Amino acid sequence: MKKLGLIVVAVSMFSSATACAEEPASTKPTANVQVFDVTSGSRPHDVAPAPDGKIWYTAQRQGALGILDPATGAVEQIPLGPDSAPHGVIQGPDGMAWITDGGQNAIVRFDPATRKIDVWKLPADSGYTNLNTGAFDGKGVHWFTGQNGIYGRVSALDGKVTIWKDPKGRGPYGIATAPDGTVWYVSLAGSHLARIDSEDGSIETIEPPTPGAGLRRVWADSKGDLWITGWNSGELYRYRPAAESWKTWKLPGEAPKAYAVYVDERDLVWVSDFAANATLVFDAADESWTSYAGSAPGANVRQILGRPGQIFLPESGTDRIMVVTTAE
Repeated sequence: MKKLGLIVVAVSMFSSATACAEEPASTKPTANVQVFDVTSGSRPHDVAPAPDGKIWYTAQRQGALGILDPATGAVEQIPLGPDSAPHGVIQGPDGMAWITDGGQNAIVRFDPATRKIDVWKLPADSGYTNLNTGAFDGKGVHWFTGQNGIYGRVSALDGKVTIWKDPKGRGPYGIATAPDGTVWYVSLAGSHLARIDSEDGSIETIEPPTPGAGLRRVWADSKGDLWITGWNSGELYRYRPAAESWKTWKLPGEAPKAYAVYVDERDLVWVSDFAANATLVFDAADESWTSYAGSAPGANVRQILGRPGQIFLPESGTDRIMVVTTAE
């Protein structure tokens, strides 16, 4: 497959004071954006940096791990197994791709050096869990969520998978690790934040300030503050564990649908908004928003990740991946 090529886009920037205005208050200088076609019909869901400069993505509709080489635009897909429908992908501390595969009801690991694939099935009595996303704690243990009401962990040493039930039932969705190694997840249907005790698997649940917010994704900044999207509320939340305090910002525009969240190395917060067909960047220092439009209507960026100087935006609705270069 070939990349669409380097395009230059105008990036809109507006302050929180003018967030609901139809037109941006000002225009930021243009930024470099590359858009790459991936395999047609793959519906790239989540994305992660590979250790060799490539980009991994989950081809959810085609049961594969996608590998994009942004230097050449070449795309390869690795089949993950029968009935595979991968959702999340992250790079583990071992340099391998760790995948939450809802179709196989399993955690899958891909070794880019040997091409070996490991499949760790969830316990037979767990039923269909609708696996979602994964994260590694400070000890290198992989934790994951399942929307049908579970969270769990897997040991790569013996392949043992352990799961627990969320006390509110359905909803566990986004998951992330704070700088101190603590793993947190949010529940979409249950609309709460949870801190996992990595020793015994128990959780502490924390309620957001907006009832029924539909907390979808979570990410930690360099200070350990948690940034969370409210799918139902259209809000961006910051939770400070040290102070046990919340702060809330409404996304700009009418009826926003806040999906993914990611905090880059500058502590800028990236949020995908399905209603605006855009990815927004929030700067907490001056409470300003910058907007990157999708490459086409209905882009639907499901997850955001990156590496220093680059942000990856997988467009599940267009079968494309947008790469934003942020380094000077």
